[in-house]
Amino acid sequence: MANATFKILTYNNISQAGLKKLPSDQFHVSSDCADPDAILLRSFDLHGVAIPPTVKAVGRAGAGVNNIPVAEYSDLGIPVFNAPGANSNAVAELAIGGMLLAARNICAGWDFARGLEGDDESIHHQVEKGKKRFVGFELAGKTLGVLGLAPSA
Repeated sequence: MANATFKILTYNNISQAGLKKLPSDQFHVSSDCADPDAILLRSFDLHGVAIPPTVKAVGRAGAGVNNIPVAEYSDLGIPVFNAPGANSNAVAELAIGGMLLAARNICAGWDFARGLEGDDESIHHQVEKGKKRFVGFELAGKTLGVLGLAPSA
């Protein structure tokens, strides 16, 4: 750490892809550094947490800043940054996955199948009798979309 210029205190595990943007010859990144110049976090809630007076900036590795007391830090002259869009691919994939799960009733079917008991013949009979309840609909020729989402504050 002899050559490190800036000390970054982390409150969460931060992606290595993001940490590679902070060269070790210029930044010391640790979850236990004393007198940090900055704080880097994901979901840790900083409301009510006393931060060291040496902190000059707070960065959130993700969208939104609802876990950071932005007004309080602004009054102290500490800027708060976030990384909107950093996880947009993951969110889009989860949204698509959720729509597919819903369209095909996969979760309800899974719960039904996990609750089956008996020998192979009995389970086969229960599956044949109950599977029509979980058909869902085919996606061919359909348009899927998300309605009613609002941006986070």
